[in-house]
Formats: sequence, C-alpha cells, structure tokens
Amino acid sequence: MWPNSLRLLESASAPASEHLAADAALLSNVEADCSAAGLRIWELEQYVVIAGKSNDLSREVDLAACAADGVPVLRRSSGGGTVVLGPGCLCFSLALPVPAEFGSHGISGVTAALMQKLAEAWADASRPVAVAGISDLTLADRKFSGNSQRWKKSAFLHHGTVLYDFDLPRITRYLRHPSREPDYRRGRPHAEFVTNLPLSRHDLTTALKSSWNVS
Repeated sequence: MWPNSLRLLESASAPASEHLAADAALLSNVEADCSAAGLRIWELEQYVVIAGKSNDLSREVDLAACAADGVPVLRRSSGGGTVVLGPGCLCFSLALPVPAEFGSHGISGVTAALMQKLAEAWADASRPVAVAGISDLTLADRKFSGNSQRWKKSAFLHHGTVLYDFDLPRITRYLRHPSREPDYRRGRPHAEFVTNLPLSRHDLTTALKSSWNVS
C-alpha cells in the first residue's frame, strides 16, 4: 500500500506556523509528483496550541490561560482535535500518494493500515502499543499519540504527535475537555487519559524512519 521508501525532509528549528506551512508545501509537492513522498520529523522548543480545521477555539481551548502564559493558538489544515505541542512532544508529518488500494479500502481502511504500521514501529513485548479510536495510539489504555489527516485527489498528509517526555499538566492547563471524544476515553479527564511513551527521542525517530524505509 505504501511507497518502497520515503525521502526524509530536514526540519530545522522553527516556529509552529512555519512547520505547518512546510507540511502544506510537502503535500502540494506529492500531489504534483508522487515520487516526492516524504517524512518530516520535528519538535517545537516552545509550547503552542494547534486546533483542527473545524474546532471551535472557545469550546476547546482555555484562551485565558494561553494568553497568560504567552502560548500561541494556531489552526492547522487537517482535521482531528486540538493539541498542545512543545518540548518532549515529537511531531511527524507523512505526505503520501493515495494508494491504489484506496478504491476498496476507503479513507477509513487506509487510515487503519497506516495506524497499525505506526503502532508496530514503537511496540515490543514490554510495550504493547495499540491503536484506539480512529487514529490514536495508546499504552495501557492511555493515549500518547494523536493523528490527523488532510486528503487531496492524489495525495494525503498525515500529521502525528508522540508524547515521550512532555509536561503533561500543560494539557489540562490549556485545553478544555474535548467536545468530541472516542468511546475508549470514557469521559476521563486529561490527567487520567494521556501518558508519555517511555522511549527516547532518538529511539522514536530511529524506529519511525526504519518502519518507513526512509532514505
């Protein structure tokens, strides 16, 4: 279903807005030429809140807390929920051609296959990573990775985040309880729902690049 290998796009330190713009440019490149399929891996030095394209900021975000701490609130072009990014949260962006199997699998089937590939990259016998909901990754039923997508006619962009050394109370401070939640969350507040995956940044990125045969 996937390209044999992907290009690794270098991602220098930059504000979140520039990373979002780079993702949009990468998607456009793959839409024009499927051989441009690539992977970007990045991490922010400062905290930022990024909302999905349809999220109601006043409903999802504690705007007063963000303003008090000088935390920017941005919006991305993909769907999904609102997230807090910053140090200790690895971000990755996959820009891929729409696979030939799309006709029989649809968006849900392609997404499920992609999420399983990501889960397998970071799982081992002592770390049973699972796919939960539509596009979450969990460890012991607690979420450490959220994912979202933007589809075009012949290419799609997959945004992902991985909490590995994140200041988890920041999520409670900046985000309200989401207006929509997957069944497996069972109404749990952020503090009881999210966790860090106990892997180093180096090990996370090494496994991700190996899984996608990045050159």
